[in-house]
Amino acid sequence: MEVTERGVGSVGKRLGTGNRGSSRWWVAAAVLSLIAWMVVGGFGGPTFGKLSEVSSNDQASFLPASAESTEAREWQNKFTSASSIPAVVLIESPEKLSPAQLAGLGSLGTQLAAVDGVSHSASLVGPIPSADGRAAQFLVPMEQGNGVKGSIQSLRAKATGYLDDAGLPAGTAAYVTGPAGFLADLVNAFGGIDGILLFAALGAVLVILLAVYRSVVLPFAVLLTSVFALCGSILVIFALAKAGAVQLTGQSQGILSILVVGSATDYALLFVARYREALGHMSNKWSALGRAYKGSFEAILASGTTVALALLCLLFSELNSNRGLGPIGAIGIGFSMLASLTLLPATLGLLGRTAFWPRTPRKAPANSDIPRVWRLLASIIAKRPRTVWLGAAAVLVVCASGLLQLQASGVPQSALILSKSEAVDGQAALGRHYPAGAGSPVVIVADQKAATAVLADVKAQGGISDAAMVVAQTGSGGRPLAEPPAEAAPLVRDGRVLINATLSAEADSAKSEQTVATLRQKLHDKAPGTLVGGTTATAADTNASAQADLWRIIPIVLAVILLVLMALLRAVLAPLLLIGTVVLSYAAALGVSAWVFNHVFGFPGADASVPLFGFVFLVALGVDYNIFLMTRVREESLGAGTRAGILKGLGATGGVITSAGVVLAATFAALGVIPILFLAQISFIVAFGVLLDTTIVRSLLVPALSYDIGGRIWWPGRLGRARAMAKHHRVSATS
Repeated sequence: MEVTERGVGSVGKRLGTGNRGSSRWWVAAAVLSLIAWMVVGGFGGPTFGKLSEVSSNDQASFLPASAESTEAREWQNKFTSASSIPAVVLIESPEKLSPAQLAGLGSLGTQLAAVDGVSHSASLVGPIPSADGRAAQFLVPMEQGNGVKGSIQSLRAKATGYLDDAGLPAGTAAYVTGPAGFLADLVNAFGGIDGILLFAALGAVLVILLAVYRSVVLPFAVLLTSVFALCGSILVIFALAKAGAVQLTGQSQGILSILVVGSATDYALLFVARYREALGHMSNKWSALGRAYKGSFEAILASGTTVALALLCLLFSELNSNRGLGPIGAIGIGFSMLASLTLLPATLGLLGRTAFWPRTPRKAPANSDIPRVWRLLASIIAKRPRTVWLGAAAVLVVCASGLLQLQASGVPQSALILSKSEAVDGQAALGRHYPAGAGSPVVIVADQKAATAVLADVKAQGGISDAAMVVAQTGSGGRPLAEPPAEAAPLVRDGRVLINATLSAEADSAKSEQTVATLRQKLHDKAPGTLVGGTTATAADTNASAQADLWRIIPIVLAVILLVLMALLRAVLAPLLLIGTVVLSYAAALGVSAWVFNHVFGFPGADASVPLFGFVFLVALGVDYNIFLMTRVREESLGAGTRAGILKGLGATGGVITSAGVVLAATFAALGVIPILFLAQISFIVAFGVLLDTTIVRSLLVPALSYDIGGRIWWPGRLGRARAMAKHHRVSATS
């Protein structure tokens, strides 16, 4: 699409870029934009390290109020007078402990009770010796909140310090495990989100940008766009999380950083490509900037809007954690768009051709800037379009067959943390001496009148090793006692009693989840209104909600994206085909990921939310690249016809979209530095899926299928009238 100098001048005047006065206006606007973003960065940067203050990683808080385990937890708090989470302090000896040694452990209990963060609304219980006499455990109620990590560290220090002078057998070890121990280790694993993750993502992007642009200045201009977009996002999200408007978790915090850096860089790549292309045809940098703005604005706005709306569909989730990610991610995408359309143009406008140094753009003949590989690919598609798209589709179908191996029904809590965890080691040690579910009891809330019958049913349930009612501790001011005397009266709150039951198997195992499910069914039938909660029930309810979310949210996301594409492309058939290709791409990515998780990484399964998150990111981001391609195809088709426009659009966008895909894949791959199973799996799924999308779907399947269909791709609209109008505008511009 050649533009004469006279035509450029006319267009430049309409854009406000064709004279000295308008250039001064552009300079003023650019300077003001830079100042505004500097202010945002000044406030947002320091706020980044404060996000953990308003973040929660307690799985129980993820569930909606309607979940049975949530209701049981609320009742449990009435019995303990405050919300607490149990920690298990285990002393394990290689030989049997003597009565004197066991009695001496009482002083350790006193030390543990004095640790900051230990709840005084419930009693510390212990030491409880094991049946084999080689271990003793304490049940320590901990206050919930972000301080649990420090409190658990203090407990571990007290327990380890006690061993030094206690005169216990050589080789005796101390562990702090249980729900509070796991939560502390989880918080510790998320600790790298504030620094390591961001630096890893920015470092990977910088290396790729240096290789793509071979410029010293431009990569830093693009990176700064991403960083300032993240600063703006953090300011808003911190305020909302502090006010309780959104729930921020370690997962959503990590995904926010990756999403903003990746998407802002992608939008910047598109804008920079348009700007560089314009500089090859224009001498005035502000005129080139105006042309780049006009050529990229619609695609960036449509792409960002699509991803933001797809993320907001998570508001329909049952899980509070998923609902929180919706607005958090959408805010991040919004600032990515804003920075790419304000800060980046301002920076490029002030730098001009210097931004590309030492490879400064010069005026060039048409098509000279299209790499040979894309001209060759366009030629192959033009000769055998049907063979190309059928072959690409066949490859994706084969990859998608791996979906049959996907195990996404949840994983044990002990498998969530990929790094070394004392809580995991302690749970294994606990299982060697006590019922494996000790420390994570099943909580049953029953009507006082049915209490005796319910307790009998609980004790008779297979998979339950022991059960007892919570009773008022004599002389303790009404606080509950976990190990009640035989004749003690049960503690009653609002006509209900609380029963704690110990599982025979590990609390996070599939066997224990089945025990809880069976127990619920039995008690609901015999004593309607009885609630069954606890750690195992919470995990089961979370998995059930996550699996229900998958089938609820997927249709909503597809409908929203379809409507956006229809509005953008003024067609029905093209959006339907694009949706179909990205869904096939998602299935292929998930299929390959399932095979890799099972046979390469040896993961025990996948979190139930993994398929949903993978779908939202891959479908939304996959449509992003199709929007980049098809908006350019439509633009080129207005002047050259559909089939020629497809080939021109592929050549013009091939390099930038591939670069964008590599950048986004690298940023999501950076999630792998956080040793959390969920993030590692999302990291692989999205990184691999994006590469699959940019190399096969957008490079082969979509252009070849569109070329094979031809002008009918714009059905029910017609491109002929639009072409005539575009031709009229070009003639007017040069007259």
